Order: sequence, then C-alpha cells, then structure tokens
Amino acid sequence: MKKVGNHTSFSRILIFCLALSLSFSIASYAQDTAAAGTEAETAASAGAGDPVKGKELFNSLCASCHKLDGKSTGPALRGVADKHDREWLYKWVHNSSELIKSGDPVAVKLFADNNNVTMTAFPQLSNQDIDDIMAYTSAPAPAPETPVGGQVVVQESGASNNLILGALVLVLIVLVVMLVLVNRTLRRVAAANGVEVAKQDSTISLWQAYARNQFLVLVTTILLILTGGYFLYGYLMQVGVDQGYEPIQPIHFSHKIHAGENGIDCKYCHSSARVSKTSGIPSLNVCMNCHKNISEFTGSKDSTYVEYSKEFYNGEIQKLYDAVGWDKSAQQYTGKTKPVKWVRIHNLPDFVYFNHSQHVSVAGVECQKCHGPVETFEVMKQHAPLTMGWCINCHRETNVKVEGNDYYKKIHDELAKKYGVQKLTAANMGGTECGKCHY
Repeated sequence: MKKVGNHTSFSRILIFCLALSLSFSIASYAQDTAAAGTEAETAASAGAGDPVKGKELFNSLCASCHKLDGKSTGPALRGVADKHDREWLYKWVHNSSELIKSGDPVAVKLFADNNNVTMTAFPQLSNQDIDDIMAYTSAPAPAPETPVGGQVVVQESGASNNLILGALVLVLIVLVVMLVLVNRTLRRVAAANGVEVAKQDSTISLWQAYARNQFLVLVTTILLILTGGYFLYGYLMQVGVDQGYEPIQPIHFSHKIHAGENGIDCKYCHSSARVSKTSGIPSLNVCMNCHKNISEFTGSKDSTYVEYSKEFYNGEIQKLYDAVGWDKSAQQYTGKTKPVKWVRIHNLPDFVYFNHSQHVSVAGVECQKCHGPVETFEVMKQHAPLTMGWCINCHRETNVKVEGNDYYKKIHDELAKKYGVQKLTAANMGGTECGKCHY
C-alpha cells in the first residue's frame, strides 16, 4: 500500500506542476497579445504605415525606377523615411516638380544628384499610402547569404550517397581479404595432407569440338557480322545528332526563371521567329529593357526555381552590364562594350531548309513542340534529335490549322475531298516532298 501511495503522491505533484506551467503559459500569451495590441494601437495613433500594403504600392508604382538597396533611375529608398521630414516627403511624392520650382534646397539637390530626372507625380496617393510605403522601406535589410561554391546547399535527410558507397567498398574489401585468407588456408591444409589438385584443361577440348562443327562456326560468324553491322549502323546514324547538347554559355541565362516563373513569352526575346527564317539571337539591348532596373536577383516565388545562389545570379547580371557598357551606379552607358560569344546549340545541316515564321506564325506551332519544355530548363539544351525522320513523323501526325486562314481553308477543302478525309496533315499537303526541306 505504501508503494502505491508514493506513486499516487508523485502523480498528483506532476499534475500540479503541469497545471501550473500551463497557467503561466496562458498568462504569458495573454500578456504578449495585450502588449502587441497596445503597440498596434499606439502605431496606428501615431500614423505609422502598414508595410504589407506599402510593399504592394512600392512594387506597382515605385519599383520601375527605385530599388530598396541599390541605385536605379532614382536613388535607393531603404531608410528614406529617416533622411527626410515626413511632411516634406508628402509634398515630394505628390508633386516633386512643384517642390523643385519653389527653390527648396533639399529638392533641388536631390534633383541634381539624380541626373536631373524628374520624378513622376503621384497626387492620387493619400498620406496614409505614403506612410505605408515608408513603413515598407524602413524594414531592415535582409542578412546576406553565404554562398558555397556559387550554389545553394541543400541539406538532405538520411545517409549521404558517399557514406553508403564507402560502406559498400569497405564490405567488398573485407570479402576479398577473407577469400584470400580462405584460399591460403585450404592450400596449406591440402599440402599438409599430401593432396594434389589435378588441373584439367577443358577449354582446349571444348574449342576443338566447336571448331570441328562447321555449322556452329557459320552461325557464329553470321551473328557476329549482323551484330557488328547493327552497332555500326547505330553509331553512324548518330553522327551529327546533338540531342541533349547542353553547352555552358558565357553569360548564364535561366529559361526556368525568365520563361517559367516570370512567364516571359518566348517571342518577346526571339521576335524574329514570327517573321523570319531564323529565330535570331536576342540582342543585349533586349535584356537591358528589363535589367536596366533589375540589377540583382531578389528571390523566387518557388524555391525549386533557384538552383544557384543570389550572388551567382547577380554576378551574371554584372557580366551583362560589362558587355553592354552599363554603369549601374551612375545609371548611364560608358560606351565600353564587350562582345558576347554565345555557343550555338541548334544547328541544322546547310542543305536543310527550315523556316521559323512558316511554323510559328502560319502553322501556329508552339515553341515547346520542337524545343521541349524550355520553361523548366535552367541551362538551355537541344531537346529533340532534329533528324529527318523526326521531322517527317511530325508532318505525318500534325493536322493543319485552317481556322482564320482562308488561303489554307481553300486548299484544305480541295485536298480533303481528294483524299477523302476530314482533316489534313502537313504530309497530305506535300510536307514529305524532298523539295520542301532540301535545296
């Protein structure tokens, strides 16, 4: 009974301690909540802004000319609320030109420091909207990441592959040592007992039997010739086929980020694909349409899109600036340019004719049909084999789009009646004729 009583007393003490701890936790949570509410009320009464709303306003109105931590068309805005009086900021945002004309020394100096570029007036913004933007710009800068070899380090759970391979190698070494020891032991036992193992050379007799059978020799020779011819044909058919070719470019360009996450249309950069035989290499001026103001990688909505560190992507943007001669600090071109030697990926033989505009504009073929899911490629590569057989199969399987095209509709109706089909493929319209693709 005494032993049971001790356990009962101990249980009561444990329950009492847990209840006391829970009470303290509830009291502490209530105190923190009350304090947070008091701080929120105090901030609201003092006219403080909402950084969440401020971020939305900043991205929609300010981000085209301003950055938080770097100079763009306008100055960096991190901590701008601490540099100027709030009433002065209201006047500057509502109409900076009027403030400059009034001779305000701060406004005049700010105007001169930014190459006499006039800031867009925002009379539609209320003082509360400006307070929200100031609250967002007053947030502390994030701590810089520590790059490891230029790439983001992903910590995987479980044992690493190197550890598993090391353990397997160790097991194999132990097995080899054991087999050697067992072989030595057996030889010693055999020698001690005077046992001699007879060596039989069955290979010679088997080879002689095989050589005497002419039928087997003939069959083996034919099989060897056919097998060698098969592998030789397969090897020769791969000459000039660069499927999977993935070269490293002088400036890293992530289709995954640009075409995937940001949703940039392929034909915005490769605009000549709509009207020309070739898709063209985008000029660096096309890149600068966006990267004049985007000088650093600000992160990704989806972590799977980030395969390298921010410092790596920022370094590649700097390579772009060096190539076009752009000084991001002064926000102007220096005139010192460096040509970029891009590595060509898709390269058809000279005797092959292929017209991008005919496929993209007339036929309405999507870029992914030939180039694969480029929106998922961090490094661009050749997705399809681009062989003659691959092209012919596509012509045999792809129906011609005649919607909104009276020229093709007329031909379609005539050939559909001739072939007795409802829909025509590119092959039905001569897509497999030699002269269509070869000079």
